[in-house]
Amino acid sequence: MQNAPTPAPITPVPIASVLVANRGEIARRVHRTARALGMTTVAVYSDADAEAPHTREADAAVRLPGNTPGETYLRGDLVIAAARAAGADAVHPGYGFLSENAGFARDVIDAGLTWVGPPVSAIEAMGSKIEAKKMMGEAGVPMLSDLEPADVTEDMLPVLVKASAGGGGRGMRIVRTLDSLHDEIDAAQREARSAFGDDAVFCERFLERGRHIEVQIMADSHGTVWAVGERECSIQRRHQKVIEEAPSPLVERTPGMREKLYSAARDAASAIGYTGAGTVEFLATDDGEFFFLEMNTRLQVEHPVTEATTGLDLVALQLDVAAGLPLPSPEPPAAHGWSVEARLYAEDPAHDYTPGSGTLWALDVPGVSTRFEGPHRPGIRLDSGVEPGPDGALIGVHYDPMLAKVISYGRTRSEACASLAGALARARVHGLTTNRAQLVRVLRHPEFIAGNLSTAFLDDHGSAALAAPLADDEAVRISALAAALVSGTADHAAGPVPLARAGFRNVGRTLQRRILRHGEEDLEVAYFRDRSGAHPDGDLAEVVDVGQVRPDAVDLEIRGVRHTFSVNRYEVAGSDTVVEVDSPLGPVSFVEPPRYTDPGAEVAAGSLLAPMPGAVIRVAVSVGDTVTAGQPLLWMEAMKMEHTISAAVDGVVSELPVEVGTQVETGTILAVVAEPDSTEPDSTEPDSTDTTTPQE
Repeated sequence: MQNAPTPAPITPVPIASVLVANRGEIARRVHRTARALGMTTVAVYSDADAEAPHTREADAAVRLPGNTPGETYLRGDLVIAAARAAGADAVHPGYGFLSENAGFARDVIDAGLTWVGPPVSAIEAMGSKIEAKKMMGEAGVPMLSDLEPADVTEDMLPVLVKASAGGGGRGMRIVRTLDSLHDEIDAAQREARSAFGDDAVFCERFLERGRHIEVQIMADSHGTVWAVGERECSIQRRHQKVIEEAPSPLVERTPGMREKLYSAARDAASAIGYTGAGTVEFLATDDGEFFFLEMNTRLQVEHPVTEATTGLDLVALQLDVAAGLPLPSPEPPAAHGWSVEARLYAEDPAHDYTPGSGTLWALDVPGVSTRFEGPHRPGIRLDSGVEPGPDGALIGVHYDPMLAKVISYGRTRSEACASLAGALARARVHGLTTNRAQLVRVLRHPEFIAGNLSTAFLDDHGSAALAAPLADDEAVRISALAAALVSGTADHAAGPVPLARAGFRNVGRTLQRRILRHGEEDLEVAYFRDRSGAHPDGDLAEVVDVGQVRPDAVDLEIRGVRHTFSVNRYEVAGSDTVVEVDSPLGPVSFVEPPRYTDPGAEVAAGSLLAPMPGAVIRVAVSVGDTVTAGQPLLWMEAMKMEHTISAAVDGVVSELPVEVGTQVETGTILAVVAEPDSTEPDSTEPDSTDTTTPQE
């Protein structure tokens, strides 16, 4: 603990109603604590969020017309007007959006509202990473030196380009070759300008195998500064955290490191007169040396792991401090046990973490004991901004694709990791591709279990292997059989269906065939029915015996071991039927293809399709250009990130139907790359007016 000079007495100002200037799970999180404290809750919502849980659960909600963040959640004037209209007397910014915008904080205060956050001066001091590093260096906080891009030499590589106003991995690039430095700086500036409205970037030394360690700070207006506990956030993709834990395995096993970290974090907070909740982030080496990265002047996404291990409600403390109350004691409570958080995203790790959108049909995590609080004893906590109903929940393209945070608490690290991996593996997540398998595989990886972590963990251990589905090839084929068997009983009355009765036919034996699409592959499932029931045909006949088939599940005995396969079908008018199969062998998703295909839906060979909805922001080629496999052709912006679209094969750009600014939907043709000779007319064809395309 560090005590600043005693300030003038502060008179507490009670908060009766709080508006959360945010959306999704963090809005719901703040609402839960505010309601527990007897406050009225106010939500703001975009048109896309009109029926979102955070909108429906609040005592009052105010519409922000539009869908994009720039039209809605980033419009500070509209948020303040909403607070006034709803009679709120405080504004909590959550994280992201306007949470670290000093101008917004000042406007909230000028409007006579209570700002649930640090002083404007502290936000300004930390708002520029360049200036923040200078201040922290003067305060004696360990620091990585900045590098001027023009001064970077070959022996300094690799370096990291970072957005000065950034966070969440946006506007960040690793540079390994001097000839790519200029292009990477340009790309970082574009992304930073789009995400933060500020394209200032800087370079610093890049620690290839660093560990990301952060300290939770809580300070009041009466001179008390807590270093509440540290978290390790080394498991990252695209410089964004995906698994976080408290305490840190590195700090636990390094004598004296925790005391040094806490001292540096308190020095950082005291240097800028900080109050409220904040996080001081460090990059550490395996021997315990650490360097200041940045200070986040807000609540962090991963704050639940600190709450679980300390028993604190950090949002309640934020509200108390904002009201002028002192922290309850000179020292924070001691931490106990271990907590791990996994961020479940609608994204495809096997394809460069492409974010997804569409309908989420189900999100059910087994063993959940608390939501948006604790847990204070071993169990699972779920913080989610989505609640699929009978018609599912639409995951749009305007916001971050995080579906939920799943948090475990255990007496030991091994217990917390195992319970979280089990909960994720058994969860029902239907309708969208997610990073669930990667999370489970990381949590069960021997090196992770041993605490041998780094920010390069996914690359070091094979991101493709870690992203592999939990169900292997045989499990996929058995799951397809389960889907076919249940589909075959769909017309029967609900309730258990005895197989002999369900499969009875006047003929002795009837062969059934079904086609199910799994990814890009069509699987044919064959089984026959006779008076004794249903039996798989083909190579599964020697492996699987069919037990009881029900309208939503089937028991299959695999090499003498019985497993239950649950089957859920989701039918949407004018769309393919999605079939989700869950079992201890791993979840598998299928599509029942339509019996007849629309010829107009076919696309030309070599077409590059938009992997998600978004906007084209840069085009590097023209029709007629010769390109090589892997060459970037154009760039898209979607879900606040920049995505590169590259040629899949060598060839010639024969079609380019988009330009900068074009808005596209998933599956839109962005470009067509044809083999060089496929664009030339066939000289042997006597009639040059014949437009028949030769078959490749």
